[in-house]
Amino acid sequence: MKPLHPYAGYTAVLATMHGKEEAIREPFIDGLGLDIVTPNIIDTDVFGTFTGEIRRETGIKDTAIAKARLGMQLTGLPIGIASEGSFGPHPEIPMIPADIELMVLVDSQRDLILSQWLICEETNFAHIEIDTTEDISSFLTQVEFPSHALIVRSNKPVHSKPFVSKGIIDKRSLLGAIKSAAENSFDGNAFVQTDMRAHFNPTRMKVLRQLAVQFVEKLKTLCPSCNSPGFGRVDVERGLPCGVCRTPTRWVKVDIFGCECCGLREARERSDGIQTTGQESCPACNP
Repeated sequence: MKPLHPYAGYTAVLATMHGKEEAIREPFIDGLGLDIVTPNIIDTDVFGTFTGEIRRETGIKDTAIAKARLGMQLTGLPIGIASEGSFGPHPEIPMIPADIELMVLVDSQRDLILSQWLICEETNFAHIEIDTTEDISSFLTQVEFPSHALIVRSNKPVHSKPFVSKGIIDKRSLLGAIKSAAENSFDGNAFVQTDMRAHFNPTRMKVLRQLAVQFVEKLKTLCPSCNSPGFGRVDVERGLPCGVCRTPTRWVKVDIFGCECCGLREARERSDGIQTTGQESCPACNP
């Protein structure tokens, strides 16, 4: 009989105020036997908001860890989970937008912090500057409104506290918000952007579920040395050679697997079996 996972039967707190448990809870229960609860009262906006009213003062990982620790503090549970997202140009293909998501698990009993990244091109992230006379129909189709909500704010605010309206899911409210935002902007324009908070963005919720599934798979893998959860890829070694001239490229050559608890590290060949790159990726053949 297969032994239970170390987290089986435990309960973790998920630090969210945006309904992320809808995407995250089931994979953790089904994959690890780890139940998830969310605090009745938690304000994760104190760590930063997408619209910038509150700046994120630390990087993505430190922010996610701080969220998880806040959840643990509020509930007294020894395991905390949180996620943090960033949206903008794809790090490898700058001409397309990307959703960069990180999920962390903080285990106070093992003094362990585990994490999983996901970069996904599946996002409706977009924005537009518009005045009250312009037709916004094509933009609304692009961003899948009204199934995905919008945020409207003044483009160049007249006041120190700019007009902002979030979670807009109907056309009448949208047009009213655009009018108010434009009236409170020096240039007469409103700034309309996708609302990337998970409970207002089904596409992001889908990505979070994908990330949760991947993270659970990592957590399932126990360290061959100390038996701690989460043995997986922790780094990469670049330098995959060009197939023509053998010059090292920026492509990943070797994956580094490791344990965050005991520090074990193992170098492993790429799982896709690729051993060389094409000339188009070579700094010598294609400078």
